[in-house]
Order: sequence, then C-alpha cells, then structure tokens
Amino acid sequence: MDWKGRRQSDNIEDERGSSPMSGGGGGGFRFPGGGIGGGGLSFRTIIVLIVIFLILRAMGVDVIGLLQQSGMLEGGGSGYQQSTSNNSSGGQPANDEMKQFVATVLADTEDTWTGIFKSMGQTYTDPKLVLFSGSFPSACGQASAATGPFYCPSDQKVYLDMAFFQQMKDQFGASGDFAQAYVIAHEVGHHVQDLLGILPKFNQARRTMSEVDANKMSVRIELQADCFAGIWGKFTQQKGILQAGDLEEALNAAQQIGDDTLQKRTQGYVVPDSFNHGTSAQRMKWFKQGFDSGKLSDCDTLNNPV
Repeated sequence: MDWKGRRQSDNIEDERGSSPMSGGGGGGFRFPGGGIGGGGLSFRTIIVLIVIFLILRAMGVDVIGLLQQSGMLEGGGSGYQQSTSNNSSGGQPANDEMKQFVATVLADTEDTWTGIFKSMGQTYTDPKLVLFSGSFPSACGQASAATGPFYCPSDQKVYLDMAFFQQMKDQFGASGDFAQAYVIAHEVGHHVQDLLGILPKFNQARRTMSEVDANKMSVRIELQADCFAGIWGKFTQQKGILQAGDLEEALNAAQQIGDDTLQKRTQGYVVPDSFNHGTSAQRMKWFKQGFDSGKLSDCDTLNNPV
C-alpha cells in the first residue's frame, strides 16, 4: 500500500503517553477500605486525622508533600495523568511512522465516506481515533489491549492499541499494511452504521433478544462493517495506491480473525451459537463484495443471506 506522502487526518487523539489513575478519576484522598459511607472511615477517625493533620502543620511538617510521595493523595481531576515525556509509551516518538500510517488510513476513510454521503445528500461526520497503550477509559467502558480495536457509539470514537497489529502478525499470521488498514476501515464502518441509524437500532433491539439471537444479529452487523471496509478498499484501489498482494493481505486477515478459525485455534472446536463476528468464509465474502461493488446497496447483510 503506497501510503506515504498522502494527507493525514487531524482526528487522531494520541493518548499513548497517558496512564489511567487508580480509583476511577476525580483525584482526592484514597483511604484503605473505601470511601466515606461505604464501609470506610468513621466520623471519629476523620476527626482524629484532622487533629493530627493540624498538629503536624503547626510543627512545620509538609503533610501534603508527604501524602503525595506516599501515593495517598492524587493530583488533578481529569481521570488520567498526562506523561511529561515527549515520547509515547514504549519509547516511540509522538509522531512515529505507525501513527502517520494510521492517520493516513483514517484520512482516506474520511475522503471516501464524505464523498459517498454527499452523493446521498447527507453529511458525513468524521469520527475520532484514539491511540492508547495498555488501557484507557472510553465512554463504552475500559479500552484495553485484550478487547482489541473497537468503535464506541457513545462518543463516536475508534479505540486502537497498535500492539494489536503485532498480535495480528505473531498470533494470527495476518501481516501487511493493507491488513492493518482493513482493521481501521472495519471500525470506521461501524461509525458509518452509527450515522445511518443501523447501529442504534441494533443496540436497542438486542436488549430484548436472547443471547443466541443477539449473537446472530451481531454477526450481520459485523459482516456489514466488513463490507463497508471493502467499499473503502475499492475507492483506495481507484486512487492507484494499492500494491500487488494488498487485497490478499486483507482477505487473509479476514480469514484469520473469523469466529470459527479463532475458536479452533484457541479451544480446538467451534460453537456456532457463540459466533458474533462471522466465520472466516463470511468475513472474506463480504469484504470482497464491498471491494468489488463499491456500493452501499450491495452491503445489506441485515436482509440478505450471509
């Protein structure tokens, strides 16, 4: 994929130099046993602590400084602490090549979907893409390397720990820059579903579904996101930036992360009722369909056999 030298998106939020605060944000005192009223400190104990605090202050002791050094007092109130280093976690520079790659792919998705929405008389709203390392709080819960990349409709952001790309290569045998771009385009596909009203309807409907039925519907949603990623791939091909083997990289990635393939790899057998992303064959089929067609109308996984 010939991506270097192309426009990069400004919608990247690089949080790799940030670390979540223990205690869930807000800062303040952290006492053993929990907060006031929840099995923590009694009123009498609090009075004693205040008296001790005042005595130590009168003696010239820097109590606040001691508490900060001991870790009992957190500063700030943003929910996480910013790193003072110019480098992101893992020793990577703040504008490293992988970040540039992600920003370029995101920009291409923006151009693709802005044009498609304009042709339908609608306005495309760009999502934000949050880069993090390890874990980071999102509006949909804690993002972590274990969850993998995901889209959160509550804040319309894509969350990505780029260590997942290395995991794709090492554990799944899915390497290549276009395979990585497919992952980003898939998550952006969920954003497109959100803007089109598909995702909100699904999230509302599954509240009354059984787990098996919700999984079946989830498969259709995921396969449509694969098809939308294929549409992006089609427009990328038309720009002349794909290289030999790129399409095969994306299809191999789709194959390696199919539910059946993953279950065979991890547990040795498959449980179809637990599938929620689709089989390898399904994921390859719908990405290729979007790639060959380039049309939203050919990605109707909700009303057609998958």
